[in-house]
Amino acid sequence: MKLKLLFIVILLVTSCKKNSKTTEVLKENLEVVSEKEVSTGDIELEIYDFTGFEKFLKKKDNKVYVVNFWATWCAPCVKELPYFEELNAQYKNKNVEVILVSLDFPHLYDKKLKPFMKERKLASKVIALDDVDMNTWIPKISEAWSGSIPATIIYKNDKSKFYEQSFNYEELEKEVKQFLN
Repeated sequence: MKLKLLFIVILLVTSCKKNSKTTEVLKENLEVVSEKEVSTGDIELEIYDFTGFEKFLKKKDNKVYVVNFWATWCAPCVKELPYFEELNAQYKNKNVEVILVSLDFPHLYDKKLKPFMKERKLASKVIALDDVDMNTWIPKISEAWSGSIPATIIYKNDKSKFYEQSFNYEELEKEVKQFLN
């Protein structure tokens, strides 16, 4: 079991696409968060295993869902989060829902994830996916997914598209608009 957990940790760390400049920014941001005493008692975090989480991938209510897989330790993920937040603000009244799925480690929810959510004032729905059996659930999200993050699925009813990439706002908005028509 320990070997399996070690393998998962190595996979997650190495799968995050790296950019040295954004990595430096992430390190600075994480140091700031870890240096401050941030009260996170008012931050509620929904935590699911994959079976519980699956309902967020299968809603058929004519709403467009933008489900982004990310982690606080992934520099490209952190860099693109403001674009998902902007999309959420611009489109929440247009039948679009943004769901940010954190793949942070459970022992860091209180120490890293919740302070990060509070510092960034994340308005989108944030949930934590706590399921170590990645080999089972990653292909259920997309057969094309290597497991690297950031990754996003956009869907409406039975139409969906998977992206294993980072977005800027214009790219993200363009993809969402395809589901609004």
